[in-house]
Amino acid sequence: MTTSEAPRVTLGPSDLAVSPLSLGGNVFGWTADAAQSFAVLDAYAAAGGNFIDTADVYSAWAPGNSGGESETVIGDWLRSRGDREQIVVATKVGSLPGLDNLRADTIKRGAEASLRRLGVERIDLLYTHKDDLDTPVEEIVTALDELVRAGKVREVAASNIGPERLAASLEFAGREGLATYVAVQPHYNLVSRDTYEGPLADVVAAHGLSCVPYYALASGFLTGKYRPGTVVDSARAQGAGRYLDDPRGPRVLAALDEVAAAHGTQVATVALAWLAAQPTVAAPLASARTPEQLPPLLAAASLRLTGAELELLSEASA
Repeated sequence: MTTSEAPRVTLGPSDLAVSPLSLGGNVFGWTADAAQSFAVLDAYAAAGGNFIDTADVYSAWAPGNSGGESETVIGDWLRSRGDREQIVVATKVGSLPGLDNLRADTIKRGAEASLRRLGVERIDLLYTHKDDLDTPVEEIVTALDELVRAGKVREVAASNIGPERLAASLEFAGREGLATYVAVQPHYNLVSRDTYEGPLADVVAAHGLSCVPYYALASGFLTGKYRPGTVVDSARAQGAGRYLDDPRGPRVLAALDEVAAAHGTQVATVALAWLAAQPTVAAPLASARTPEQLPPLLAAASLRLTGAELELLSEASA
């Protein structure tokens, strides 16, 4: 599939046209080395994908890493492939140790460092990684607006923000004529719905924003490979395995198995298709360590679930 033929969705009120599956970069420089990361990025781009998500803190948690590893890998890949203009790069500031707040100076320093690691002149989409309740929304929004006006950032967004602070940020930006959030990135998937559904989703919908949910596959649980009695060799196994202890976990897997069988597709594809069908969701986020893991993720863009199937899955996860 060529880039021109690939499906695209527009993020909120922006002109950013992105793939309906965002490729998570958290594994690059962590569980995927540079060569593996390049292979995944090549396969994603070859399939028509153009929306890559990372953060300055990826992957500071890994032994020997200090953060910025993912951005560096992506930057090296962009330079080696020469198709920067075809790719929408999203990154985040506010979580890297030493730059883990949203004061104006921190936002600017974080963005400048990300620009250097990515090797780009402008970040397409810059998220605040998590809200900083000690910093007024006015200071945060003004700092982001200055980056946009300076041509260093194209659009801005917010991850891990509550409905009240999101509404206040949007109101201030609108009143002052400043750059405004076009998307939010919450923790949202078939077995984790409470954070997003309700007041936060209502604010997003009321302002015409887009939702780009992370942990779209619940740390791998919604791929179906975590089952009672199975042992999975993965850095995320403990996080994914906890869903088996939740009564909803086995119910959701059973519903996913049923729908996947009806479509002759994989469980992960169905889980992403359910998420993509939810109001305001534009592009679920999922990561892959190998090119072989990509096809079931990309297939979600073309899978259309029936109303009955969506209801079955929603009821199983209620």
